[in-house]
Amino acid sequence: MNMINDAKHIARHEAARAAQAQGGEFLTFRLGAEEYGIDILKVQEIRSYEQPTRIANAPPFVKGVVNLRGVIVPIVDLRLKLGCETADYNSFTVVIVLNVKGRVVGAVVDSVSDVLELKADTIKPAPEMASAIDEGYITGIGSINDRMLILMDIEALMASAEMGLINDLH
Repeated sequence: MNMINDAKHIARHEAARAAQAQGGEFLTFRLGAEEYGIDILKVQEIRSYEQPTRIANAPPFVKGVVNLRGVIVPIVDLRLKLGCETADYNSFTVVIVLNVKGRVVGAVVDSVSDVLELKADTIKPAPEMASAIDEGYITGIGSINDRMLILMDIEALMASAEMGLINDLH
């Protein structure tokens, strides 16, 4: 049964990568010195960071939950989830509220930069070790003018086993 689920996950992951390779609009954000992009269609809203309600026994990357207009939304620190260095939250720290296939999660990032449109020919496959994060979460590297963006596969990130743990939190 696991092999069937793994095959389905791989097929969905490859479909997401292929769709993103077509280009489109990406919300860009920073984690440390690196700039990332995620499909704008997955973004529900951008909010300033507010201290979430802690949850006992939650994985360290889950900062807690917030009530967003009657919906309990888990808040995930992307730095911790992706194994990056931790950083103090400041006035630029924001939460990107993502909606991936009806699943809503808030992702804490250092700052939001821009919304950029990338053409398919400006997106290249990600080289190994392109970032500190697991390459399974990267669909490619986009470039526009002199900027390089690491394009994140938010569907793969949300489908990871660790992220599955937050399903039980709300």
